[in-house]
Amino acid sequence: MKNLMMLTTLLGLGVFGGSACSKAVHAGGSQGDGSSSHAPVKTISISEVAEKSVNDFSFNLLHQMQKNESKTDNYFISPLSLHMDLGMVLNGADGTTYDEMLKTLALEGKSLDQINKDYKTLLTELPEADPEVQLGLYNSIWYRNSFSFNQSYLDLMAQDFDAAVKGLAFKKTDASYINDWASEKTNGKIKKVLDVIQQDDVMFLVNALYFKGDWASKFDKSKTAAADFNLEDGSQQQVQMMHQTGYFKNYTGTDYSAIQLPYGNGQFIMTVILPKTGKSLNDVLSHLSSADWASLQNQMSSTSVNLGLPRFTIPAYEIKLNNILIAMGMKSAFEANSANFAKMTSGNVNISFVKQNTYLKVDEEGTEAAAVTTTGVGTTSVQLPKEFICDRPFGLVISEQTSNTILFMGKIMAPDSK
Repeated sequence: MKNLMMLTTLLGLGVFGGSACSKAVHAGGSQGDGSSSHAPVKTISISEVAEKSVNDFSFNLLHQMQKNESKTDNYFISPLSLHMDLGMVLNGADGTTYDEMLKTLALEGKSLDQINKDYKTLLTELPEADPEVQLGLYNSIWYRNSFSFNQSYLDLMAQDFDAAVKGLAFKKTDASYINDWASEKTNGKIKKVLDVIQQDDVMFLVNALYFKGDWASKFDKSKTAAADFNLEDGSQQQVQMMHQTGYFKNYTGTDYSAIQLPYGNGQFIMTVILPKTGKSLNDVLSHLSSADWASLQNQMSSTSVNLGLPRFTIPAYEIKLNNILIAMGMKSAFEANSANFAKMTSGNVNISFVKQNTYLKVDEEGTEAAAVTTTGVGTTSVQLPKEFICDRPFGLVISEQTSNTILFMGKIMAPDSK
């Protein structure tokens, strides 16, 4: 069964008839060995506007995915990666193109200076939030060195987005430089994001997001056992179900239950959304809004739970996002005769593609996730549950608690469990 994925880990190869590379932010942290207390939670302060914008964008993106993608396939997306990648593009836009992008990113009426300041805060502070979690958030811009770009724009990207900026001849084989960068920043999980550089490509804007965190409470491998996973069509497939009993924050609503699984010191968490028996995951996710998400965080309470979660992997996959972004309101940026990127270049350019490559692995130790979003631009001339067994399709969200930033979102319809 085809796996669809979109992640916040890697945001964007943007092709604007040029290519660029962003400066890497060191991600890292030592792995906790349980022998010492966890590091204290560090508050990440972004504006309320930015917090709401990223989450509104995340759920708008989720709803468009629900409308456009298969009802039976897995997908894994990174709203943060996509938002930040498009944020770099936004800084080069003007006129109607700028207004449409601002609306799509849920940033209408917001100051670009404040927007960039909040991006910089996330770039700087997310990777350092928890020393027990490895998190890398990187930007790069690769551009055709024979095409004229505004130096002020390139300098701004290096300053506000920590972007590594590099001009290349844009020979077809130069795609290997971009692929190598993506592979390095995702610990080899996303090895290829670009097949070849086309004649009309002038820029690629790339965001990479990598996440690796151990569960605060790991699963005992000896308790993992084969189990049936009930698909929505009534059939079953066998999975390797991990088990543990412990105190977790959880919630039970009318249509679904939810549980929080913390990583490291608890600053990063995975929220699993499990529909009630007889309810469709697609229906639950289609009606889940950013307001519902905010309310859910406040309604969680800690109780003893017998937890079952499949061990699974979503291998690297690629999805094109043009139609989804157009449906979200970002139309003129893709149109050769309407796109306005005057702040980026005096040349005529438009976005030729936006795509994302992602990877996800969930096992007894924790979670490893990665995403690369590629934007291509070319020239134109409630009773608490006693059990929480994920034996049917479920959703998941990986987020940072103090800034309420959503890193990844996913729908697991048929886990590839080995």
